[in-house]
Amino acid sequence: MAELLRFTHDSDHSLSSSSSSDSSESTLRSLSFPSRTPEFTKNNRWNDEMGLIESITTLNGHSAGISSLAVAGDYLYSGGADGETRIWDLGVSPNTRVVAGGYGGVKSIAISGDRLFTAHHDCKIRVWRIDGGGGDGERKKLYKLIATLPTVKDRCMKVFSPGSYVQIRRHKKRTWVHHVDAVSAIAVTKDGSFIYSVSWDRSMKLWRTSDFKCVESVEKAHHDAINAVVLSDNVAAEFVVVTGSADRTIKVWKRIKKVTLVCTLEGHTSAVNALSFSSDGAVLYSGAADRSIIVWSKHTVHSTAGENDRRPAETLLGHKKSILCLAVMGELLFSGSGDGTVRIWRKGSENSHSCLAELDGHASPVKCLTAAGTVKCKNDSEKCYIIYTGGVDLQIKLWRILVPNYP
Repeated sequence: MAELLRFTHDSDHSLSSSSSSDSSESTLRSLSFPSRTPEFTKNNRWNDEMGLIESITTLNGHSAGISSLAVAGDYLYSGGADGETRIWDLGVSPNTRVVAGGYGGVKSIAISGDRLFTAHHDCKIRVWRIDGGGGDGERKKLYKLIATLPTVKDRCMKVFSPGSYVQIRRHKKRTWVHHVDAVSAIAVTKDGSFIYSVSWDRSMKLWRTSDFKCVESVEKAHHDAINAVVLSDNVAAEFVVVTGSADRTIKVWKRIKKVTLVCTLEGHTSAVNALSFSSDGAVLYSGAADRSIIVWSKHTVHSTAGENDRRPAETLLGHKKSILCLAVMGELLFSGSGDGTVRIWRKGSENSHSCLAELDGHASPVKCLTAAGTVKCKNDSEKCYIIYTGGVDLQIKLWRILVPNYP
């Protein structure tokens, strides 16, 4: 097992949303990943198994904690508890722009084609059309709000039908197309045809993107707030929807004609906060407030296991507080925690995981993280990744990671 390595973010490399100085500009322009090969200098603090971890910069602009991140090409999107959705151009400009604000905290962001989807604390999902600029503004994308879910048409068609109402409190009903609490997470199918949304109201809903209609709702999908949803739509794995809840369970769903529960996975002793599939869709990772990450095998998740054989394949321990977010890139798993750190895990040859390093740069819980595609390296025997982490400390930190490419 590799020695655990600890890395502290260089706080001198910071970038303000209003910064326009030459030094700030040159710092961010070094992030033009597709157009240049990153320069790496070996540091003898890192062993051969881990390679190099390099802090790049810190992005500042939000006035409240960062709660969601997403990457598309040269652009990073961030959502905060301040209700703002921001875009960061990683290829050219050091400035950030506010795509939208004033709608309630942004809980989740998803991108599919020319659509940006944002889920909010105000119980709504918003859909934005992304238009590219032209001329001198070729890189300046434009964003137009084209739908708020549920749509007015969807609400009106249900309001006069008694069968469209569900009980949400003792003396209050609402049509089933509404989320009645924060929309905690969303996931878009690979073809962009459907959106799955989950909420603290314990429901899961399915939306069709062609007309933004809510086509199905699973009320009381869990016994407590739902915190996460992920899709396994990799061609090598059977399509399933997985949800994680404060009721300590993980549920696996399939949709043929209707969304149907396949199985319930139990292993955590407190709220499940984060879920992520491996790159090939064969392994599911779950992170919870019990400070553990559980590894679930394909045999378990895709229901070939019997009722008595749905046990975790492995449990990863090391964080000192709740696991709040997970992301997978290649053979690496990244976990963010309430202890303010990010850990890097690698799957070994015997399907066991080891913690290779710990990134210590945030002054408060790491609420979200995401990873960019592989960046070109000088040496073909190495793989390079860019990791983005967002914290309650209002900061987004960027890390560049080089890992030896073992056969």
